[in-house]
Amino acid sequence: MNPDLDDLHTRLIERMKAPDEIRAAFAAHPRHRFIPDLVWPEPQGLPLARSADPRRWAAYVYDDDAVVTQANDGGSGMINTPSSSSSAPEMMAGMIEAAGVAPGARVLEIGTGTGWNAAVLASLVGPSGSVTSVEIEREVAEQARERLAGTGVRVIVGAVPTEGVYDAVIATCSAHRVPLEWVRHLSAEGVLVLPWAPYESGGPTPIAALSGGREGRFTGDGSFMRDRTQRVPAPRFPGMGREIERKGAVPFGAEELLERDLLTRLVLASPGIWITLGARPWQEATAPIIALEAGESWAYLWPDGSTTGGGPSDLPAELAEIHAVLDGAGWPELTEFTLEVLDDRPHRVRAAGLGPWDHHL
Repeated sequence: MNPDLDDLHTRLIERMKAPDEIRAAFAAHPRHRFIPDLVWPEPQGLPLARSADPRRWAAYVYDDDAVVTQANDGGSGMINTPSSSSSAPEMMAGMIEAAGVAPGARVLEIGTGTGWNAAVLASLVGPSGSVTSVEIEREVAEQARERLAGTGVRVIVGAVPTEGVYDAVIATCSAHRVPLEWVRHLSAEGVLVLPWAPYESGGPTPIAALSGGREGRFTGDGSFMRDRTQRVPAPRFPGMGREIERKGAVPFGAEELLERDLLTRLVLASPGIWITLGARPWQEATAPIIALEAGESWAYLWPDGSTTGGGPSDLPAELAEIHAVLDGAGWPELTEFTLEVLDDRPHRVRAAGLGPWDHHL
């Protein structure tokens, strides 16, 4: 017996925490109508065909999370690297709310993907508004255009449109350098909502809502695929092949930072250190660790607060100093952090009277 997809969609909307008008827009466009038959529940594993296991496919599509819809840019590879997806519904709703999308608005979406987000936006702006969505991959754009038939959404193949002024620009991919091409398409009072990546590769991705595309607060964080025009080769994991030169301890462990959801805030306040997550054997199991790197220095922060590392700088000690500053300020919420975009200069982060921290590009 095949699953009742419409019922699953109804339950998804019931679980969603969002304003009523946004939930209604999502309700009008069942997610399964935008998801292709082939998906990747395990991004580095084999794909799942809907025809092979419709129940598992449906469970994946309606699991409140992102759905990977393409790997390796549509090609093959030894390891499947996600390259297109349908974002997590509640995260989509939060970004739409942060952009202030309302009836009559002109909206530009960067990264069409499946087209589901664009369909929701079209319902919100109504007949007096407009939605333009750009997709860098032609095949993905053509498939989305078919799914969006009748919604009024205009799908363009490319990285950015050549013309148009918009009240909101919403990026469904992350960017390390905020593209001025996106900013130039905003109206004077427009809002750019984008997942901002503090690093060229890897790390947490806080979501910023920037007035005029220049300055604004962070609204949340998540995991996003990088804008294809800003992709760089993934760096080696810190410390690989290096001998331990230094052991120590700090007053907090990797597990505490993750459980208390502090890591993204530490990243924003530590522009000189590359901070990323990893996993290593720990007490007869595998546990998350936090890896640090700056120049020739590297370190691991283990679950219990012990540290190992090497190189000229004591990175755990530097991280502990930053941790103490934020702790002394009562750990400002992520929504109290702001991002300022400066032309051809470091993007600047502040938080509740702390900072600024300049993130070099």
